[in-house]
Amino acid sequence: MISRRDVLRGGGAGVLTGVIAALLGDAKPTRAETLSGAVPEIDALTVRVVVDSYQFAVAPSKTQEGVDIQHFGWGIREGNPPGRTLISEFGLAMHVESRRGTEARRVLLDFGFTPEALVNNAELLGIDPSLLDALVLSHGHYDHFGGLVGFLHTHNSRLKPKLPFYVGGEDCFCSRQWTGPPARGDFGVLDRQALKNANLAVTYAEGPSLIADHGFTTGQIRLRSFEKLLSPTAMKIGVEHGVGCHAEALPENERSQPTVPDQFRHEIATCFNLKDKGLVILTSCSHRGVVNTIEQARAASGVKKVHALIGGFHLAPYQDDYVQRTVVALGDIDLDYVIPLHCTGEPFYDKARTEMPGKVLRSYTGTRFVFS
Repeated sequence: MISRRDVLRGGGAGVLTGVIAALLGDAKPTRAETLSGAVPEIDALTVRVVVDSYQFAVAPSKTQEGVDIQHFGWGIREGNPPGRTLISEFGLAMHVESRRGTEARRVLLDFGFTPEALVNNAELLGIDPSLLDALVLSHGHYDHFGGLVGFLHTHNSRLKPKLPFYVGGEDCFCSRQWTGPPARGDFGVLDRQALKNANLAVTYAEGPSLIADHGFTTGQIRLRSFEKLLSPTAMKIGVEHGVGCHAEALPENERSQPTVPDQFRHEIATCFNLKDKGLVILTSCSHRGVVNTIEQARAASGVKKVHALIGGFHLAPYQDDYVQRTVVALGDIDLDYVIPLHCTGEPFYDKARTEMPGKVLRSYTGTRFVFS
């Protein structure tokens, strides 16, 4: 079992950030504020699923103990003919609003596959870019950052100056090739220049770090459970034409390699400590394991109780016995609510609903969860 002290130790992170700063010059990143002491406690949390794979316009909204579930519907108005509605795609974006006393903080977490979906949905859902206090990218896969540059281009003038943009490490910027099924191909690269042009403050959160005063990231997620990492992408090492990852900032055994299998060292989850309820953990994709992610959040925060788990659990590629083992492990953790999104897969939903009755909540593009 890993201790909170072990999780919070981050001496290597400072060295890494210094190396990157020297390489990037004027575009140098900053280091996130490291967790120290107790994690912040908030009074209420609202999570809006901005982009996901599926929309069901006539799903009824409902309230369960401690959570209000509001589905979006059609996007129609009185006195106007139907026009635009939400766009669903294989990608993920979530908007999070936290409240503590009279304070409110708003974070956009991941950015979907296309700017068309992100910009369209954010507008229909009433998300005001000028109120954002932080942007968080969970990991360097295109289905999580593909909509970012178009969103920045559309709303650059409305964003706060030096808006923090959190990533979990330099390998988030590596160019990637998709090597898994159903087809191989270029899987994109995060555009550093676009981040600079948008006046974002690129912020490295290799260790557990505060997010907009109210939340925190897990930092890089350690492998400690039965979960097995699959690597559907390969990272290209180096920088070409101003994009890519700096080899000097990567582990020594990878620096001289042209490509390496993606280990998702940089993947982070975003968490909030809800008063009297426990942790709400937004996993995004869980390439390093959803159970590992939960244990990392617990160790980083010192909070054992998990109120809600929201996001992709990356179980679609696995066999039934592996999915079942994950369901059993989550049952042992005794979460209040499980909300599978994105890459989780229908087999998990079916098994979890049977094993954890009343705890598995259905979500669609546009669904809003209010925890209080």
